[in-house]
Amino acid sequence: MRRLMTGYAVTFNKRHKRSGHLFQNRYKSIVCEEDPYLLELIRYIHLNPLRASLVKNLKELDKYPWTGNSAILGRRRNPLIPYKPPDSGKRSDDTKNKSAIPNPKSEMSLAERTTQDVLLHFGDTIKAARRRYRQFIKNGIDQGTRPEFQGGGLVRSAEGNKAGLLGRKKEEREKGDERILGSGDFVTEALQKAGQSYESRPGDRVPLETLADTVSKAFGVSAEQLKSGSRRRIIVQARSVLAWLAVRIHGYKGIEIAEALSLSSPTVSRIIEKGEIIIDNNSELAVDLKLKQV
Repeated sequence: MRRLMTGYAVTFNKRHKRSGHLFQNRYKSIVCEEDPYLLELIRYIHLNPLRASLVKNLKELDKYPWTGNSAILGRRRNPLIPYKPPDSGKRSDDTKNKSAIPNPKSEMSLAERTTQDVLLHFGDTIKAARRRYRQFIKNGIDQGTRPEFQGGGLVRSAEGNKAGLLGRKKEEREKGDERILGSGDFVTEALQKAGQSYESRPGDRVPLETLADTVSKAFGVSAEQLKSGSRRRIIVQARSVLAWLAVRIHGYKGIEIAEALSLSSPTVSRIIEKGEIIIDNNSELAVDLKLKQV
């Protein structure tokens, strides 16, 4: 996705004789727990054009072509679904609307399966499911912006809006990660499977200087050398591990690491990937660093 967005931005800038960033933020994907978080997230995303005044009302949103909402409602054909010419020997579209929603099958395209997965949450027939789905979307108009869905996680930060968490268990209100949307247990399980820990809030994070000291001791180099720009292999490896440790484990942003190490943001992204490979291939180093994190 990064390559796609970068390539598009370069092409767009050349075509329009401009320079600089084209997209405000980097592409972000989050892990989402089904029922009810997936449906809430779908509703939040599909109402974005209305909140941004790209459409005037729900009726216009029904036909808006740039989200999956119109395809789910059957108002526009999804371009990702291969076109199938009507067969005179089969039932009409009106009859199909009253038929049961078939379970997703392997021969269906991903777009077809995704649409059916959503509709199956709202009814057993296409007509009823679409009617209930639209009412579900309509009910979300008055909810406004919802910080808990903008970045993922049940609690984005100590200052985040927790209104949507009222009534939940204490442990669920307190556990959250910006990369994951779901219950506290789901967040914990997802992070354990990924071998990562919770993203820390700025006030809770281990200082970057402490992380640099930890990594420098593990590699036998000085903390100053990590920031020196040296291309020595051992220092490059240590710098990569520091970037990975800071961003992936302790929740620092790439731009913070770039400033601390006097690197560009793209370079930080590359060395994070290298740091992960180094950690994966060096179990002793991984154990050493994890022991020092506690």
